[in-house]
Amino acid sequence: MGVAGPFPSSAGRPPGPAMDRDEVDRALARLGAEHEAIETSLLALQDHAGRRLLEGAELTGVTKDRWASTEQAITLLWGYFDAYAAALEETREARARRRWPSRDDLVELTDRLRGPSVTVASPATHTAPTLTGPAKLSEQFTLEELVARMNELYASSLNMVVTADSVWSALPARIDLLSAELQRTRSLAHSVGVRPGEHPAGDELESITHELSTLRAQVISDPLAFWRPAPGSSAPGGGRPDTDRYDRSARALEDIRREIEAVLRVRQDSEERLIRLRDVLSRADRTLAEARSARGEVLAKIAATEVPAVSGPPTALQERLSTAAEYRRHSQWNRLSPLLESLEREAEDELLRARESLTAVTAPLAVRAELRGRLDAYKAKVARHGLAEDRLLIERYDAARRMLWSAPCDLRVAGQAVLRYQQAAAEALANREPGPSGPTDRRGDA
Repeated sequence: MGVAGPFPSSAGRPPGPAMDRDEVDRALARLGAEHEAIETSLLALQDHAGRRLLEGAELTGVTKDRWASTEQAITLLWGYFDAYAAALEETREARARRRWPSRDDLVELTDRLRGPSVTVASPATHTAPTLTGPAKLSEQFTLEELVARMNELYASSLNMVVTADSVWSALPARIDLLSAELQRTRSLAHSVGVRPGEHPAGDELESITHELSTLRAQVISDPLAFWRPAPGSSAPGGGRPDTDRYDRSARALEDIRREIEAVLRVRQDSEERLIRLRDVLSRADRTLAEARSARGEVLAKIAATEVPAVSGPPTALQERLSTAAEYRRHSQWNRLSPLLESLEREAEDELLRARESLTAVTAPLAVRAELRGRLDAYKAKVARHGLAEDRLLIERYDAARRMLWSAPCDLRVAGQAVLRYQQAAAEALANREPGPSGPTDRRGDA
């Protein structure tokens, strides 16, 4: 919704030598063109949608003050324009009196075109007496000065109108769209139990609703309070609307919308997640039961060993799992969502602790199994080299085997016995000479 640009400035010179007839005719033609441009600009400003909105709005704040001044400026503009048009018409009539003007006629026309020939009643602000003298009831201008004054008033008036219109064109529509999205989000939130007073997101939605309502009312009544002028710009409407408050509300609503979508996903897959949770806790319980059973076996079969205690089943998690199931039955999705997330983390941690407990408890049995395997492996190796009937090896094998297969087993002593058997086997293999195999008595070497 643009309007015409600034009025063209008169190119006349200050009063000096009288103009000739051709100069007078060219000046009148130029002034006529300026008159048409001025009138076009004023009519465009009069019809500007922003000006009509300002006239019909209940304004407040800085916009109210600026519009009061702008209305006075527009009224003064029309007064100046009427005076300019009247002066131009009188000059045209003076020129039309004679086809070939005399010297006196040319002097008169020069004074009209270049001198302070336009008298305009002073605005109300200049009619009161001042400390420097009496009140000014009228002002005199040259046609060039009058155009310059109109340009100044027009630029400030147009800037105010365009600025207000730019804010009204940008912000209210965006606020309305965001408010519609807010209503959809509120409806969705209500369906999953996110309500004011019951959930932080419900309270936040109420806060955003109030903020958008307040923001829209303020934008409508005081648009200039939401304008950021462009630094160094002198063009009408140079700048942009201030959308900081709108942007904060939009970001807050987007965060809540994502939270509501997360709650909706909980509603869709909560049953499957609860089944997985029960399975994880069940595995943790079985693992702990296996650890407790293994601990009794270790205490019975392994002597002189510190066996860590095994914790009981995760009853606290089971109770919270029951609470989660209760939330699901009553469609309390907003409470179920964070509870499921924490339960899933803690259930996995509980299963890991149960496995670590089983590993720690069964460590002595693993050591015994490793010693048994090592003993049998060396026995097989000795047999492959024809030393199965070596009496020293037989005695040391039997001693180690009795310790490893007795209960309770002293792992330290059994380990030393297996080591002695290994050393004897290594020595026998190293000293073995090629020849017929047969029983050997190396008792004296023991």
